[in-house]
Amino acid sequence: MKIEQAINQRKFKDDYHKIVVNLLYTGNWLRDALGANLKEHGLLPQHYNALRIIKGRHPEPVSAGDIKDVMLDKASDVTRLLDKLEKLEYVQRRLCPHNRRKMDINITPQGLKLLSDVDVLMDTFYDDLADRITAGEAALLSDLLDKVRG
Repeated sequence: MKIEQAINQRKFKDDYHKIVVNLLYTGNWLRDALGANLKEHGLLPQHYNALRIIKGRHPEPVSAGDIKDVMLDKASDVTRLLDKLEKLEYVQRRLCPHNRRKMDINITPQGLKLLSDVDVLMDTFYDDLADRITAGEAALLSDLLDKVRG
């Protein structure tokens, strides 16, 4: 559906205004669509992002600061996210043996299993996306988004 139809707006001041509105609308659409997959597992997108970051370093530990540096949502409260993930036994925090002011964070077997289960749902989402745009269009869009951010 064209953005004009989605938000019932006939025209924009120019294509630059149109792309900003379209990016905001599409970002919210993606958040909602991906969030539905995560909700059935009791996760928010920020939890999923943190788990994937921690898994990416597995079996090495990661610090909360390292997680915060690469979170997609820079406003996330990493300590609170980790508190919930630890309570659910998806991550484990331990005092760093080399720096007692730092916590080492590792993903647990339960966390790995959760990500595996969620990835099945995410793969379905990505397959649906592949039905809408080609791999070449996806690469071009990604490159253009990189360019927009400078």
